[in-house]
Amino acid sequence: TIAKALNVLIVVVIHQPRLEVAQMFDQLVLLTANPGRMCYMGPMAQAVSYMESCGRPVPEHVNPTDYFLDIVTPGLRLDASDHFAAMFKQHLEPQILSKVERGLETKGLTIEEMLLVQPGARLGPYAVPFHKQFQQLLRRKLAITLRNPLALVGIGLMLPVVFGICVGAMFTGFGHQPLLQQAGFVFILITVLGLGGMQLMPILIEERRFMKHETSEALYSEGASVLASFCVDVPLSSVGAALEILIMFSFAGFDSEHFNSIFFWCMLVFFVYDSLFGFVAAVAVDGQQAQALATPVLAIFLLCNGFIVSKASAPAFLKWIFAISPNGYAMQAITLNLAEGGGAAGQSVLAHAGYVAGENGKGNAILVSMIVVLRLLQLVALKLLHKVQK
Repeated sequence: TIAKALNVLIVVVIHQPRLEVAQMFDQLVLLTANPGRMCYMGPMAQAVSYMESCGRPVPEHVNPTDYFLDIVTPGLRLDASDHFAAMFKQHLEPQILSKVERGLETKGLTIEEMLLVQPGARLGPYAVPFHKQFQQLLRRKLAITLRNPLALVGIGLMLPVVFGICVGAMFTGFGHQPLLQQAGFVFILITVLGLGGMQLMPILIEERRFMKHETSEALYSEGASVLASFCVDVPLSSVGAALEILIMFSFAGFDSEHFNSIFFWCMLVFFVYDSLFGFVAAVAVDGQQAQALATPVLAIFLLCNGFIVSKASAPAFLKWIFAISPNGYAMQAITLNLAEGGGAAGQSVLAHAGYVAGENGKGNAILVSMIVVLRLLQLVALKLLHKVQK
């Protein structure tokens, strides 16, 4: 049995069990009511003989457990609860108290020592190490995803493909248009990538609710859960974003020499927003609040990109936003790449937007730092916020 295999004590409160079930128990505690008193406490196998020794033998062809309840339940026809309570006081209670006294005099192992003598035992808040938590959570995450592909695969993979086709068709041939029109296409591409990630926040919040209930029981750590979800959600979403970029790039018809710049910066922006939405989903109470928190941040970054609002035209108190705007760095890098060989017209667009060369390294460092910081904040929020009240 589980109790003997794991060397643990299992207490079960049960009413009128079948004989086969009753025989599985090692010890029996039989109580009566009005007032609550002890009628028997001892081995289950000796309960029938004890009843017989007290003058109440179990009738033939009668379930002993049914009979036990009949004789200790006040008000029934066979009620002998007072008799058995008195017999317990006279015969069993002294034996039990004597065992208790002997047990108290014997020094046993502490809880820590009992745990340490078990093979493979470990001390800590969790029963298994981090890597085993991660393995089990990853298996479960994959199984849930495969069982309900529409929830994640549909939104994370198929929806970007559909968006890429629908939006890309509207910009067919823009790769051969003047730089201003090309920059407009890049703006829309980055905007679509940013907006797409918001659809996953309600799913992340629903998963967080289950996770918080399970972590409150110390089944696993928040870090193991985040890592397992990251290993499934992010690759799927990344593939969806990559397909969306490829589809829209193909429709626009840009020269292949611009592909690396467009793909790299768009994917980098995607990872920033994916981290941002993961953090917001960890903080927000529900999906509605998550949308309310994420929308202003997304709108500010979308606008402060040099194409809509430039550094020159922005109010003084907003100029700092350009230093951390993922859209701004991406638009600047891609537009500079597209403007190579664009002549005076291209230089005019760059001057109007305030784009300057030589900031790609700075942009990379800032965007990667934002991804790392947002992921760490997501983990902290998942650990500290929305605790289950017990």
